[in-house]
Amino acid sequence: MLNLTILEGRLTRDPELRKTQSGIAVATFTVACDRPRKKDAEQQADFINVVAWRQSAEFLSNYFHKGDAVQVQGRIQTRTYDDKNGNKVFVTEVVAYNINFPLTSKSGNNSSNGSTNKATAQNSAPAVEDPFVDTNSVEISDDDLPF
Repeated sequence: MLNLTILEGRLTRDPELRKTQSGIAVATFTVACDRPRKKDAEQQADFINVVAWRQSAEFLSNYFHKGDAVQVQGRIQTRTYDDKNGNKVFVTEVVAYNINFPLTSKSGNNSSNGSTNKATAQNSAPAVEDPFVDTNSVEISDDDLPF
């Protein structure tokens, strides 16, 4: 089974960088991804919440700001929690494995035109281990699935 997501879009706000109690960096941000559109149709976008951990979070907060184009590779994660009023809240987000500068500029041209751009400083965040992946392999059969 595969859970892989690749997003390319623009940041809707500056990434919010925090540290866990144990000092691990975590950044949350939202990517606006344009939907394909038909001729003469109004442009629509999807706004997708993303979380990045450790070096990816640090890289993102150092080099990306609101409006910047970004490419994110990761996996979709769903989770629930109870809010302060006792209501169950469902969250769907992308957990980023890799964060890159996209190959195209804001104008849609190739960004390797010799001009100074942030991609020359560092092209992508270092690969980091996903903190939510259990490294102990567990076999799951179809009988174990709730649907």
